[in-house]
Amino acid sequence: MAGCYWLSGSTVEHVARCRGLVKVNLSGCHLTSLRLSKVLSALQRLRSLAIDVSPGFDASQLSGECKATLSRVRELKQTLYTPSYGVVPCCTSLEKLLLYFEILDRTREGAVLSGQLMVGQSNVPRYQHLRVFYARLAPGYINQEVVRLYLAVLSDRTPENLHAFLISVPGSFAESGATKNLLESMARNVALDALQLPKSWLNGSALLQHMKFSSPFYFSFSRCALSGGHLIRRVIDGGRDLRSLAGLNLSGCAHCLAPDSLLRKAEDDIDSGILETLVAACGNLRHLNLSAAHHHSPEGPGRHLCQLLARLCHLRSLSLPVCAVADSAPRADRAPVQPATHAVPRGFGKKVRIGVPSGPDPFSGQAGPLPSSVFWSLLKSVPFLDRLELIGSNFSSAMPRNEPAIRNSLPPCGRAQSVGDSEVAAIGQLAFLRHLTLAQLPSILTGSGLVSIGVQCQQLQSLSLAHLGTMGKVAYTSALADMLKHCKRLKDLRLEQPYFSANAQFFQALSQCSALQRLCLVSRSGTLQPEAVLAFMARCLHVVVCHLFTGESLSTCRSLQQSLLRSFQAERPALNVVIFPLLHEGLTDVIRDVPMVHLDEVTLFKSRVAEEPPNLWW
Repeated sequence: MAGCYWLSGSTVEHVARCRGLVKVNLSGCHLTSLRLSKVLSALQRLRSLAIDVSPGFDASQLSGECKATLSRVRELKQTLYTPSYGVVPCCTSLEKLLLYFEILDRTREGAVLSGQLMVGQSNVPRYQHLRVFYARLAPGYINQEVVRLYLAVLSDRTPENLHAFLISVPGSFAESGATKNLLESMARNVALDALQLPKSWLNGSALLQHMKFSSPFYFSFSRCALSGGHLIRRVIDGGRDLRSLAGLNLSGCAHCLAPDSLLRKAEDDIDSGILETLVAACGNLRHLNLSAAHHHSPEGPGRHLCQLLARLCHLRSLSLPVCAVADSAPRADRAPVQPATHAVPRGFGKKVRIGVPSGPDPFSGQAGPLPSSVFWSLLKSVPFLDRLELIGSNFSSAMPRNEPAIRNSLPPCGRAQSVGDSEVAAIGQLAFLRHLTLAQLPSILTGSGLVSIGVQCQQLQSLSLAHLGTMGKVAYTSALADMLKHCKRLKDLRLEQPYFSANAQFFQALSQCSALQRLCLVSRSGTLQPEAVLAFMARCLHVVVCHLFTGESLSTCRSLQQSLLRSFQAERPALNVVIFPLLHEGLTDVIRDVPMVHLDEVTLFKSRVAEEPPNLWW
């Protein structure tokens, strides 16, 4: 029942009637401590549980029967919205603990929260059977304060069966004496299969050399200052067998494919030998994230990043910076980029759609990719790719977490200027693609490649587009409308584009996405037509999320939001509508009311490839 935020506690309580349940996921459900106690008291066979811990939670209200059930639970996923140990002290048989820290630093009234837990609780959690420890923190100092209290217990005595230790923290998270003791203890006493640590814990340390790994299946070194030399010496050349590695996250590791050099700039070419060594050692990778960095390939046959990654034939998800798919140098067989008027096939004003193949060759014509393109060849080698992300190395969303909207963004990487409509059209080869993200592609002229994707990627379920084309000009509107007509399985659409006009034409095209459930539009200085939004919602009966953040006035936004809720809330109880000016100072307070399932999956932009280990939760 994860994400059933619209159900009342009395409704959720009926779960207690299913007394044979072994696994229960109540994340996002509203339950008081007393109701939770009643539900868990009845589920004596429970072994896996996911819940939220919200303000007002009181462990003293849990009954003896409830605590007996919790003592048998082996897997716990707990999302914290208030400083608390939640039910962890009651779960004495825990083997897997997943913690999501979503505590805000201030209350709605502006009062500063304390991260201190009740005196006497600090030694209560019991981790002696723990095999998996995972903690993901939202931004904010209070989340760091509280996670330290959970880690303090681990540092006293490291569980001997621990095989996965993962902490995902945005920004910096300083080491403490307790965390140093914990890491040293892990290096001595356990062999890990999965590892993720805050960047400050890894930067400049020899920790990786001393860690023991048995059959590693997931590593995340996201945002770490890890050079290619360190990666080779401390991870690959340590005598470890990495054929079992399924997921690798090197997002934000600017120097991870380069040799050790104090003089190297982030934009300098990568060392193909390091990438080749990595690919050879981790030949069974299924999920690889190289985003948020400049990975520029050197000249020379067989040395391009795309050519080397093509050897990873088991890949199912891949995230790359846009500049990484650009050819090393301008090709003689490729004409220079022409103005938009010359990039459109003849007949655009008639009945010929941009990018739709007109002959037996699906990649013929100007809109199609050239077979000699290294990106085209890469995608041909990984036909079963399920998720693909192309994200500009300098891209940052205008909608960050717990902060006002970002007004300025960095210009795209110069190497990305050669990646345009033909490269996007190459994605049409991926017949099994379900999730696609394209962000900060400045050379999108007409968007013709989008139509190719719509026609050929019939399994597409989620689409995220951001900052396509030159800033201040939206030239791909017609192609997007044409693309959407073919996306019959599309469930989620996130569109972030300054100056976007969400008019009747756009919403009419979007209405043909009959499976659509969630829409998020983020557009600085963008406009919308309220009548078009209302008509779209009336036609698309499955849409339950409508988030529109534009340049419209507060009164216009409020009026439209009230109209939508008044018209559709009764028949769609899960309906979540947020329409608000993007640059309004009250945006942060509005965002905090969005259900976490939508905020995390749609509203906020982020790279999702290898974000966490595969199959972390059932």
